[in-house]
Amino acid sequence: MFVYFVFNVPTNAYAMHIMEGYLPIGWTVFWWAAFLPFFIWGLISIKKLTEEHPQLKLMLGMAGAFVFILSALKIPSVTGSSSHPTGVGLGSVLFGPKIMTVLGTFVLFFQALLLAHGGITTLGANAFSMAVVGPLSGYYAYKLINRLTNKQSIAIFSAAFMANMMTYLFTSLQLALAFPTNGVVPSFLKFITIFAVTQVPLAIVEGLLSIVVWNWITAYNGKEIRLLENLKQGVFGHEK
Repeated sequence: MFVYFVFNVPTNAYAMHIMEGYLPIGWTVFWWAAFLPFFIWGLISIKKLTEEHPQLKLMLGMAGAFVFILSALKIPSVTGSSSHPTGVGLGSVLFGPKIMTVLGTFVLFFQALLLAHGGITTLGANAFSMAVVGPLSGYYAYKLINRLTNKQSIAIFSAAFMANMMTYLFTSLQLALAFPTNGVVPSFLKFITIFAVTQVPLAIVEGLLSIVVWNWITAYNGKEIRLLENLKQGVFGHEK
């Protein structure tokens, strides 16, 4: 019992999901207001997709489950912090960033309720970083690398890696803006230093895992992949 309590003493944690009640009320409201338009936009897109192509619901569930499982794997970092994969890069390649905003938000909501990871008041901030910035970064990284190299595996890796890293960088910025100790820039450098030790290798591992999952999906769900590629311009509002 002594050993258990010694190693489980509560400590301050700079977790990738900002915890409940941590942000000042002004920033809480700001990030909710910034996040909601993207969420509503995503809801419209996902409603249209599932009504016109119900056969894609299973893949939507798979993308959401992938995000939930990976982002729930919290790994201890330095000075009482924690890091984790995000899983949103792969889904952003499959469905585009708007739909991943909805899936990522649902994942964050259930993690806040069931796993005490994040919070309801900070859901707007956490969703903006992981469910808005992450998918957008992953999607456009995929498009750019795929166009430059024409190598699918490299593009998938880049999408997962960038979605992960940009989520962590943006969370660091959010915390620095809310708590600018000696200025925003010093605070930002402090937070990214805390995250960097574990987040960089995690982003690499997530990229490699995303390649494996992508190869599995294309092998067994080639028809759905082709359908999504044909739909992207009309459904997601992006050029092919």
